[in-house]
Amino acid sequence: MGEIKKAYIVPHPPLIIPEVGKGKEKAISSTIEAYHEIGKQIKDLAPDVIIITTPHSPAYSDYIHISSIPRMKGSFKMFGAPDVALEFNTEKKLIDAIAETARNCGIDAGGEGAQNNELDHGALIPLYFISQYYRDFTLVRISISGHTLEQLYTFGNCIQKAISDYDKNIVFIASGDLSHKLKDDGPYGFAPEGPRFDKYIIGAIKNSDFKKLLTIDPDLYHKAGDCGLRSFVIMAGALNGLAVCSSLMSYEGPFGVGYLTAGLSINGYDLSRDLVSFIECRRGCEIEATRKAEDPYVSLARASLEHYVKRGKILDVPDYLPPEMTTQARGVFVSIKKHGHLRGCIGTISPVKNSIAEEIIQNAISAGTRDPRFNPVKEFELRDLVYSVDVLGKPEPVNSIDELDAKRYGVIVTCGYKRGLLLPDLEGVDTPEQQIEIALSKASIDINEDYSIERFEVIRHR
Repeated sequence: MGEIKKAYIVPHPPLIIPEVGKGKEKAISSTIEAYHEIGKQIKDLAPDVIIITTPHSPAYSDYIHISSIPRMKGSFKMFGAPDVALEFNTEKKLIDAIAETARNCGIDAGGEGAQNNELDHGALIPLYFISQYYRDFTLVRISISGHTLEQLYTFGNCIQKAISDYDKNIVFIASGDLSHKLKDDGPYGFAPEGPRFDKYIIGAIKNSDFKKLLTIDPDLYHKAGDCGLRSFVIMAGALNGLAVCSSLMSYEGPFGVGYLTAGLSINGYDLSRDLVSFIECRRGCEIEATRKAEDPYVSLARASLEHYVKRGKILDVPDYLPPEMTTQARGVFVSIKKHGHLRGCIGTISPVKNSIAEEIIQNAISAGTRDPRFNPVKEFELRDLVYSVDVLGKPEPVNSIDELDAKRYGVIVTCGYKRGLLLPDLEGVDTPEQQIEIALSKASIDINEDYSIERFEVIRHR
């Protein structure tokens, strides 16, 4: 039975490498000292595998990339030190086990996507120091993604589950800097949220308060310009339900970027720290309540996609639907969300089928499997999806932007064969000007071209 022997949070400033810093690294001597201490500790721990999460390897919005190339290598060539190079074998069986465990939890992960064997600096920097003391390990490099923090935490718990069934010991490294906006002369200038963010994260790590990581105000970390939060959250999930004792090793920010190093020791189990069970219970209750509140329009959209994904066949129109769904034809848009994030949206401005019901069936399948912005929905995701259906009214031309209302009307812009549509009452779209700008962009129509505008109302079913 494998286990995580210890976890670390580390920064990754390239200047910390002497061949790169060329003397400038002296300004972050506390971080360097902490790194050497980590290297010594890992030598004593003698792990079979080191897992590193990094924000600088290939990242996707709805897919967690785990590098699966048999041997990975990298150098500091892009930082002016090509002779400083490292190579490591990867732990293929554990990578496959993590991916499979994640899929069973409704999270898509694995080695798809980028296939190069280059290590990014987020992984190389900690490996540079570790390798000075210990090299008898294989590597698992994991990227961050656009998933919610709760999903990333759950993914981290999938790592823990895969490790528990794996007969090797692990050290977990979460690579990431804190705020990039600590000083006016820093790389991204100063923002008051920068120091606030660093103080918040340091407090959360010092107290091993992982719930605090998950409940951070998104506005705070966006404005702080961080890069490490998602990496830290995955690590925290890997320690879910364990008794964790944290030790802050260093913190400094001389260049306007926060650099934190910390060690997290594990001392058995503590079920009061099981946030995954809390997340799953709450999410299950929310989905159940949503399912119970579905009207026939939404219920049909969900049944259509589930039938297609599970059986590969198009659902026949049920005979229990209200008459207006089977006797009227309208344009219909089906939107799908997963954990509050868009997962697919496809629709028709004018009807192409004989009834609203047929339109819903076709567009639900398309939203789930043919939206070019997303991978096709997989069966393990179906339980987490929430649907809405917009039935479009007849478009009518407008002569002035004053006739629009972003909450009440959707817009259609047309220029020759190019046509773009935007639904009404969308989050973050508050003005007709924003509506038109987005619709033009979707249709690849330049704002200076001669285009017409139509408006339409919708009946939204959720």
